[in-house]
Amino acid sequence: MTNADLVALAELLPAERIVTAPAQLETLSRDFYWYSPILKRDLSDRRAEVVVQARDVEDVKAIIRFAFGRRIPLTLRGAGTGNYGQCIPTHGGIVLDLAALDRIHGISPDGVAVCDPAARLASIENAARQVGWELRCYPSTFVKAGVAGFCAGGSGGIGSITWGGLRENGTVHALTILTMEAEPREIRLAGPDIFRILHAWGTNGVIVQVELRLAPRTNWAQLAVAHPEFPASFDFVEAIAKNDSFKKRLTSCFEWPLPSHFTPLQKWVPKGRALAFFEVADDQLQRLADAAKNGGGEVCFVAPYTEPRRGTLLSDYTWNHTTLWALKGDPSLTYLQCGFSATEARSQIRRLKARFGDDFLMHVEFVRWDNVVTPGSIPVIRYSTDERLREMIAFCEGIGVSVANPHVNFLEGSGRWRPDDAKLVAKQEYDPRGLLNPGKMRGFAASLEGVSGNAPLEAAA
Repeated sequence: MTNADLVALAELLPAERIVTAPAQLETLSRDFYWYSPILKRDLSDRRAEVVVQARDVEDVKAIIRFAFGRRIPLTLRGAGTGNYGQCIPTHGGIVLDLAALDRIHGISPDGVAVCDPAARLASIENAARQVGWELRCYPSTFVKAGVAGFCAGGSGGIGSITWGGLRENGTVHALTILTMEAEPREIRLAGPDIFRILHAWGTNGVIVQVELRLAPRTNWAQLAVAHPEFPASFDFVEAIAKNDSFKKRLTSCFEWPLPSHFTPLQKWVPKGRALAFFEVADDQLQRLADAAKNGGGEVCFVAPYTEPRRGTLLSDYTWNHTTLWALKGDPSLTYLQCGFSATEARSQIRRLKARFGDDFLMHVEFVRWDNVVTPGSIPVIRYSTDERLREMIAFCEGIGVSVANPHVNFLEGSGRWRPDDAKLVAKQEYDPRGLLNPGKMRGFAASLEGVSGNAPLEAAA
């Protein structure tokens, strides 16, 4: 950006909403990309030239017009709880901070929450539960995470054992976006059209409203069960995950020593044991505890579900929070995101353990993908070199374990790219100059090869 750009920006917004202080630029140009040693190495020097803080949709439109007219890259930021550097501006320019757009506009009688992009998922959960509803699924970061960020970068979470991933069962009812054009269009996408924007990292539209389908409220209870070895824990969790007579929200298991990193829980975590976490309907808690004891497990923690931050939530140690707790204890650890076979997972796990031993620690979240109960996994792995990491990924793929690679900073390599190119087509239509989060949709840059003259930004990247 030039000095003339900054002067013009100062005429557009009040000074207190234009951030240029180096320390604040550093903070607001970051997410949890440092989970990956590769992204930490490759992205640490990338930051915005300026951060602007919108207060409403009209502000957002004004900033889009400004950036489009001056060909300035625009990267979107909500709560900054992503893990893949989605909100890191790899081409400098403007970071548009949407944190103030956090209203919940309402919850319809049939259970659809209508929200601003930065409405926190925990706030939606609490509001929904007051009127008989709750989130279908949410990430372990839900206390801080915003709803549009979840739609732009997430795929599932707590609740996916019943409701599947974020892309399934109409959970995302509709998304309203602004296009990156001289005069931004406001477009509401529903049904299959949401896949143009869902999990696109803010590369092809600015989400300004989310309509999220909810589930009927359930009173939940939490239970933790220890087993001497991980295979027994896996067997028990899988049995409960597949047992439709249990109403459940969380079905997780962890190989030792992963539970040793859950520092606040150490007073009741048995040493040297594999651990399983559950959320089930509270009237089924005793039946689950009895099943655990009859199956050779030790029930080591029981508690009701509590509202966020009013008590221990086992979900704070699941999904990507498992990685966070492990990293706090040992900075040499990182993670992968894997999908095991619904029928061959045990064999796949045995082969991984035989090959990599304690460099590949099992953490499994059972989910319902396309209505099939499947062991999803976020294994905690020890990083030594890029070559060793590539070896692990190649071995996984060679035995039929899919990998959504969290160590790359472009959509096509992250395991969430759709073969119909819906996101690419949307970018070509909604962001013709390639100004939104440039560099992170490689197919768009490739589609511009040979373009000259008035070329979009990514043609020269």
